[in-house]
Amino acid sequence: MGLPLLGAEDQHAAAVSRLKIMVAGGHPDDPESGCGGTIARYTDLGREVVILYLTRGEAGIPGKSHNEAAAIRTAECERACGILKARPMFAGQIDGSTEINRERYEQFSKLVEVEHPGLVFTHWPIDTHPDHRAVSLLVYDAWLRSGRKFALFYFEVEQGSQTQDFRPTHYVDITSTESRKRAACFAHASQNPAEFYALHDMMNRFRGMECGARVAEAFVRHVQNDPGWLPIPSETEPSR
Repeated sequence: MGLPLLGAEDQHAAAVSRLKIMVAGGHPDDPESGCGGTIARYTDLGREVVILYLTRGEAGIPGKSHNEAAAIRTAECERACGILKARPMFAGQIDGSTEINRERYEQFSKLVEVEHPGLVFTHWPIDTHPDHRAVSLLVYDAWLRSGRKFALFYFEVEQGSQTQDFRPTHYVDITSTESRKRAACFAHASQNPAEFYALHDMMNRFRGMECGARVAEAFVRHVQNDPGWLPIPSETEPSR
């Protein structure tokens, strides 16, 4: 529903069969909580999904050094990606000390360019966490440098406390994959997943009510995307 997931039996079917998806998040667990159900739907259809983590969550475990936390959270990422059938990548920045400058823009753009994604999801830029804002801008810059060659969509995390002023343009029904999203989030055992997933469970149900599904994930599509080669046969946009 709403994104190039289904109904590819049209003139663009061959292009979609080769579609690679990238999901860029600030920390381990952000891509999983923001669009884990959508990731699972894509991988179930045989699409390649790369999850690009800006950091390894170095500052995310009280009482652990950066190296210790990074090792624990990297292993959690690998378990979560295994559940979603995605491939993890790491951009090499440090949790809580992320940077946006010319060098970082160039480095990140090269990471994206080498993967040649057709569709990229990342954080909505209006967010209380600076690392989320950083990766959002890094993705946006990579999109501009590419000549807008990939479709750009934004996801939400911890709506209200982190993501702000988010008004969806598209929804994906994740009823069939919510259990895997939940399992992928709970793979991040160091992050008290029962607490953070409770909020996402409410979000999933609310977004489902908005679009007529049991549970759904919501996205904002950048309006300057050219979707000409991407079939979106059941595109669903909220009424204005």
